[in-house]
Amino acid sequence: MMNTLAIDIGGTKLAAALINSQHEISLRTEIPTPAHAEPQALEQAMAHLVAVYEGKAQRVAIASTGIIDNGILTALNPDNLGGLNQFPLQATVERLTGLPCVVLNDAQAAAWAEYCHLSAQFKHVTFITVSTGVGGGIVINGELLTGPHAFAGHIGHTQADPNGPMCGCGRVGCVEAIASGRAIAAGAQHDLLGKNAREIFALAQEGNEQAQQLVARSAQAICQLIANLKALLDTECIVLGGSVGLAQGYRLQVEKQLATLPVAFHVPVYSAHYLHDAGLMGAALWSEYRAV
Repeated sequence: MMNTLAIDIGGTKLAAALINSQHEISLRTEIPTPAHAEPQALEQAMAHLVAVYEGKAQRVAIASTGIIDNGILTALNPDNLGGLNQFPLQATVERLTGLPCVVLNDAQAAAWAEYCHLSAQFKHVTFITVSTGVGGGIVINGELLTGPHAFAGHIGHTQADPNGPMCGCGRVGCVEAIASGRAIAAGAQHDLLGKNAREIFALAQEGNEQAQQLVARSAQAICQLIANLKALLDTECIVLGGSVGLAQGYRLQVEKQLATLPVAFHVPVYSAHYLHDAGLMGAALWSEYRAV
C-alpha cells in the first residue's frame, strides 16, 4: 500500500499525517511554526516533524503558505514565515527523508482536494481560505491554475479598499489586510485590544457590537472578492476554508452579503469538505495525480 507523508506548513503551525491510497488520514502530528523563521529554524522543525514517520511512507507531499515555484518557498507577506526568501523546501525535505517530494501552495492544494470532492458536480471551483492570512486556489475546467510564476490564486492580495490598511505584501488595502484572522485582531480597539480572532469571534457570538462589526467587515471583503472572482472566472462554486472561513456563522454572513448583489454575481458557497485537513489531503491527492 502506498503511503504519502503529507505536510501542511502554515503561518502558525506545521501539521503532518500519513495518507494511504484509500485517502484515510492517520498518525497526525502538529508543532508550532518557528517564530520569525530563520531557514535553519524551519529546517530543524521539519527534521523534528518528519522523524516520527521514518520508514512509514513512500513519498512526501507538502502544502505550504507562500509562493512555491519549482520547489522553492518565498513568503509573499513577511508577516508569515518570517519573510523566508528562496528557501529550498523540496530539496531540504528530500534530503531529510530520502523520499521523492512534491510541493504546492497550501491554498492551491486545498483547492485541488475540494475540487476532487466536487468534481462530479463542478469543473470550475475556487477555494478561499480565510485564516492567519487569506489565500486561494483556482480550478478551471478540471485543471489547477498555478501560473508561470506559481502566483495564481494569491487572491488575498487583490485590493478590497484603496483607503484600507497597509498589507504585509506592500500593497494598500488588500483583502488579507481586512479579512484575515490577523487583520480582525489588528482592527480591535478599546475593550477588545490585544484579543485574537478566535476570542473576537466568541465575543461576536455573545453579542459584542465591536466584535460583530470586525467579523462583518471581514465577511464583506470576502463577499466582494467572491463577486470579483465570479466576474473574472465565471467560477461555478466557491469553497470556504481556514479557521475564520470555517468559524461558526461566518459563511452565512458571506452568503447574506452576496445575496444583496445583482444576480449575475451570485454563486453557491460551500464550507470545505475536508475542513482543516484540506491542505494535507490536497497535497497527497496532487502527488497521486502527478504520479499517474
